[in-house]
Amino acid sequence: MPRAQWKGFLRLSLVTIAVELYNAVEAGADIGFNMIHKPTGKRVNYTKTVGGDPVENADIVKGYPIERDTYVTFTAEELDAVRLETKKTLDLSEFVDVSQIDPRYFERPYYIAPADEFAGEGYLVIREALIRMGKLGIGQVTMSGREHLVAVGPIGKGLGMQILRYAHEVRKADPFFEKVPSVKLDEEMVALATQLIQQKATDEWKPEKYRNHYVEAVRELIKEKAKGHVITTAEEPVPQRGTVINLMDALRKSVQGEGKQAPATATSKRAAPTTKKKTGTRR
Repeated sequence: MPRAQWKGFLRLSLVTIAVELYNAVEAGADIGFNMIHKPTGKRVNYTKTVGGDPVENADIVKGYPIERDTYVTFTAEELDAVRLETKKTLDLSEFVDVSQIDPRYFERPYYIAPADEFAGEGYLVIREALIRMGKLGIGQVTMSGREHLVAVGPIGKGLGMQILRYAHEVRKADPFFEKVPSVKLDEEMVALATQLIQQKATDEWKPEKYRNHYVEAVRELIKEKAKGHVITTAEEPVPQRGTVINLMDALRKSVQGEGKQAPATATSKRAAPTTKKKTGTRR
């Protein structure tokens, strides 16, 4: 089990339950790279400088830009003075339908577990009530000096918590949709698109059937390079210009042929790399 990110109490009015909070996201699932000096094979270090001259860490403070090249600076002590004390209680202050929260507001998931056997019954009662009502509990919790807006709801056999973005953190959508035309849609085309979606609809989403093909390919590449193989890649093929198809015809053909088509698989834009044995040593 990973270390609990937060320990405290989940509170519903006068009902208080001891809980522990765990990060639901697997750390290290993605691939990260370091910057390496190619001639020596050593990792690149970055030196903090001002005007080309190195500076000491003790002389560095945090600053917020208020104008071009003008900053309000803060010492660590000044920022610590306004840090919120880590509250030990997550109050569920209101409840909303699951469908009411725009997906843009969901940021990071956590698991909420009962802290001990004495918390189990109250924990399960709250979970069951949320399931029957189809609601999420909304509250705020303080972790590491920051106050987060959160939603609490059932996940599997337990409860989960989603950190939500505050309203000012989400960009307004209207400017991005200015080029969306105002046209009267052909009802037959809408009906065909609806039928196509129905054919692809599933009663249960299974995320495990989807794979990150890029990460898998990079992991294979790492293995081959670690064995001392030289990786060669072919020229990237120039994509052919597709034939312009009438939208109505495309929808009809899609609906008619959907049941016959094999499921598509993601492929790389470039030709697959090939390997050959490298002579000599490797770094």
